[in-house]
Amino acid sequence: MRRVSLVLAGYLLASPVWAGPLIDLAAEASRTASNDQVRAVVYSEAQGSNPADIARQVNRDIDAALQLIGSRPQVSVKSGNQSTYPVYGEKQKIETWRMRSELVLESRDLAAVSHLIGELQQRRLAVAQVVQMPSPETRRRTEDDATRDAIKAFQSRAEVIASALGKSWKIKRLTVAQQGGQVPMPVFRAARMMAADAAPAPLEAGESLLTTQVSGQIELND
Repeated sequence: MRRVSLVLAGYLLASPVWAGPLIDLAAEASRTASNDQVRAVVYSEAQGSNPADIARQVNRDIDAALQLIGSRPQVSVKSGNQSTYPVYGEKQKIETWRMRSELVLESRDLAAVSHLIGELQQRRLAVAQVVQMPSPETRRRTEDDATRDAIKAFQSRAEVIASALGKSWKIKRLTVAQQGGQVPMPVFRAARMMAADAAPAPLEAGESLLTTQVSGQIELND
């Protein structure tokens, strides 16, 4: 009897498990999130025949900007891209050199960044980009809500299909992805924006649409 039990167990383990019909499904849900954080990229750029001279000019501009930004504790700053490259003329000869150095500003105080951009424009800096977005905390909270909504939508769709076919169902595979959340703003002035009377850049908190997409596969069972 013991030997028969062992053979039977081995037979059951070796037997193929027949899966029910597999159906691919997808669902998504969106939630709006407040753009309560702003990121601005400002830069100094100079061109001349002597690379050392333009480097000194750009570094002076950046140092002055860092001193001003340092007086605004609600605004964080870090170095951005830096580049120096030749400008070619006729016969591919180097005529001048151009250098550019960037600073990246971030803050949840939109008014402070707006006024700071206006002051930096008066100090020989230009604005390359301004992006408004949800802060990490706001994004995470909104994405969690959208994810719950998307999963419920996926489950509801699976239930409709299984019920129509008179089957039960279970999830075989599930993938969750998020998208959205950054709103680029137009650059506020001309390339250099060096006017002495440069006004603060108008920043208004808007909203971003955050979307969660859920895709996967369900198995139908009797």
